[in-house]
Amino acid sequence: MGKKAMESLTETMFYVLMAFRKQALCGTEVADFVARKTKGRVNMGPGTLYTILAKFQEEGFLKEVAVEGRKRTYQLTESGENRYQEEVARLRACVADADSEEGET
Repeated sequence: MGKKAMESLTETMFYVLMAFRKQALCGTEVADFVARKTKGRVNMGPGTLYTILAKFQEEGFLKEVAVEGRKRTYQLTESGENRYQEEVARLRACVADADSEEGET
């Protein structure tokens, strides 16, 4: 990744973190949330989703809270919530820059 791991999240990563803000979820529930939230605009396959879940668990953004057979349920950690809020602030700053006329030629 860039200069610092997880400095900015991909769109898919952002929506995955968003999915966990209200409750613990398994992978298929995350995929369903993202599809509903984005009205199908953001589509991720299982390889992408489970790679993100593993990375977020490794980074401490998610923790596994239940395992039933192959179904694994994860919960957002305080670190994950903080990272989500940092990304929201970064995206808001980007939109403000785009909306601003200052510095335009």
